[in-house]
Amino acid sequence: MADRITYVGLDVHKEGIVVAVAAGGLRGEVREYGRIANTPTALDRLLRKLGGDGVSLRFCYEAGPCGYGIQRQISATGHECIVVAPSLIPRRAGDRVKTDRRDAASLARLHRAGELTAVWVPDARHEAMRDLVRARLDAVHSLRRARQRLSGFLLRHGCHYGRPAWTKLYRRWLSGLKFEQAVHHIVLEDYIAAVEAAEARRDRLTTQIEAMLPDWTLAPVVAALQTMRGMALVNAATLIAELGDLSRFADPRQLMAYLGLVPSEHSSGTSVRRGGITKAGNAAARRLLIEAAWSYRFPARISRELLLRQENQPKPIRDIAWKGQVRLCARYRKLARTGKPANVVTTAIARELTGFVWAIARQVMVAAG
Repeated sequence: MADRITYVGLDVHKEGIVVAVAAGGLRGEVREYGRIANTPTALDRLLRKLGGDGVSLRFCYEAGPCGYGIQRQISATGHECIVVAPSLIPRRAGDRVKTDRRDAASLARLHRAGELTAVWVPDARHEAMRDLVRARLDAVHSLRRARQRLSGFLLRHGCHYGRPAWTKLYRRWLSGLKFEQAVHHIVLEDYIAAVEAAEARRDRLTTQIEAMLPDWTLAPVVAALQTMRGMALVNAATLIAELGDLSRFADPRQLMAYLGLVPSEHSSGTSVRRGGITKAGNAAARRLLIEAAWSYRFPARISRELLLRQENQPKPIRDIAWKGQVRLCARYRKLARTGKPANVVTTAIARELTGFVWAIARQVMVAAG
């Protein structure tokens, strides 16, 4: 049966796809098929030509800016197609030649050998939510840059507020500033308008996330995660949109490794050396967890806001959230007393927080089952 399986490597680009085919069996031929247009019609034609006479096709291509459309089209026809993590593709140390044809042939050969690591492919609805939360993250970054530009302009002209910024009082203070050059008032108003536009964009996208949540299949997980400190609605929705279905992780250690929150290691023989975290996987989710971990520097308590978020959740989930808060708050104080830098302590808390996130998601799955 192995000789009836054909492995197909696709090197995908915006305008075209370079195709290589590897016959089944360890010593099967690997040949270049050619270049086709990156269109659904051309892909359908390729499937008909390669998939005749009962041949089973197994496609693969690297994750990239072209998205998951090719994977969904191929899977809909009944053939297997995986999207490969580019950072985990084995590379020959001495290979200094890189072309589209060689890349496609290498993908087909490695797929046949079972040495490729597939990424999780979201469905269309989940991808829409992910695009929405990423758009909001872009809006937050734009707002931060707009505020920094305004602050830089004020600093250059010796204007110091001296109190917490970006409040109503701060806005009134801005309106009372005087400059020697009249054009500086125009510059100030333009910077203020940019900040207000960025704030409005962020708020619009936040409203859209809230409106889309009830129809999302992972909305129960988002609601359950809000029982934890540092996990309000937008944070929880962003985390689950980036990570997807956590049931694919067999244990929390896999999730920690996927997020790049585990220490790097270089060991040989009796020598064991561990360094900083690997920073592999999803950077947005890792950053969000580290930001949430900062809230555990305060003593454990159930605030009014947190109590409101927990009211409709079952007791097992609330128990996990409280257990996590008690442990992480105590852990933060213990690590801080050792004199470790704040960023190291917070990263360690984020790693343990990941375990409680996994436990709550698993509890939601059990309740739904």
